[in-house]
Amino acid sequence: MLRVISTGKSLSPASSVWLLGVSQLIGYGTLYYSFSILAGDIGRSFAWPVSWLYGCFSLALLAGGVIAPLIGRRIDRHGAATVMALGSALSAAALCWASCATNPIVFAAALIAMQAASALVLYDAAFAALVQLTGAEARLRITHLTLIAGFASTLFWPLTSWLHAALDWRQILLVFAGLNLFVSLPIHALLAARPRRSIEIVPSPSGDTGTPTAIALPPNLQRRMLMLMTLGFALSNFALSALLAQLVPTLTTLGLGASALLVASLFGPAQVLVRFVNMLLGVRRHPLPAALIGLAMTPLAIAVLMLSAPAVPGAVVFAALLGFGSGLKSIVQGTLPLALFGAGSYGARLGIMAAARQVLSALAPFAFAALSGAAGTSWALAALAVAGVLGLAALLEVGRLGRADFGSNAAVRGEGLAPLTDVV
Repeated sequence: MLRVISTGKSLSPASSVWLLGVSQLIGYGTLYYSFSILAGDIGRSFAWPVSWLYGCFSLALLAGGVIAPLIGRRIDRHGAATVMALGSALSAAALCWASCATNPIVFAAALIAMQAASALVLYDAAFAALVQLTGAEARLRITHLTLIAGFASTLFWPLTSWLHAALDWRQILLVFAGLNLFVSLPIHALLAARPRRSIEIVPSPSGDTGTPTAIALPPNLQRRMLMLMTLGFALSNFALSALLAQLVPTLTTLGLGASALLVASLFGPAQVLVRFVNMLLGVRRHPLPAALIGLAMTPLAIAVLMLSAPAVPGAVVFAALLGFGSGLKSIVQGTLPLALFGAGSYGARLGIMAAARQVLSALAPFAFAALSGAAGTSWALAALAVAGVLGLAALLEVGRLGRADFGSNAAVRGEGLAPLTDVV
């Protein structure tokens, strides 16, 4: 069976979640969501087309993806909260650098630095921090964290717009640098000072050691399952990122007209709703079913849109399904590796998965735009649906391999989760 061991005085799991939730709101809001609000003003100040700035933003996302595996290994070695504290300081420095940029090339370099720093502070690092700080409660706490962080766009889109009415983009970036330096950095420093929890394997009264999945699976099978899981989430995120980057224009092209913006606005609430439902109903079950449902939602949503456009009710269903899939994936990308492989090398695994996701996500908007221009929106949507189905197929193979190898694993039963054979 498993026993959680910690030394020293630690924060309560709920306190850790709330503190990390605040830092995630700031991280996503200042380093990601604010860009779309400020891009027009930034482009005008440098006499650059906004499309060029978005190209730089995609290049910056690629940079974040490239360094993600390195960050994951450092998280395992030095502790996630310590890495996040460094990331907050680097984020503040990069935002200050961007605010002082005298030409677009300097700004592009600062943008790359911002997204590189984001790899140290956003979801993957925060998930690892919860594993290290809350031990056996990590799966539940990850779900709680995604509920809080899901409001980052809801908070920072209007906040950035409100600030923009009084300040220019350079001053706003300095304000955001202050949030990272004076709010997020102290939070991460406080968490870094707390002891990590570890999970020790001890014999049960019956003599069963309750060997966790990470030890029960042969190394070659672990590598294969990790590769398939990484591919599955990366392909699904490719389709999702392509859609989200041009959601309103795509809906407009399909005939939604003035309703396109209203329909697109349903995406965010749908994400939060499905996370709440998962917290109530799914946290004690193996995360693979939720992962499969999440990956199935994107191609299903695209199919609904293609069959129903330009009908508004069909587009509403499309936006809800897309939000449901995105909301589930944001949770299971952190909980599924933990359930399948255990806490050992968790940060490194998340780093590998994040690298593939971010690289494909960065390329997705350009690929979708190019295919739309060459073959039309319908063919481009069909291609995204195929990518989503292939991602789902990869994850189904993960389930098949897991069912064949470890069946009703004792460690899974010991965590109070349904056995993998019962859910695949």
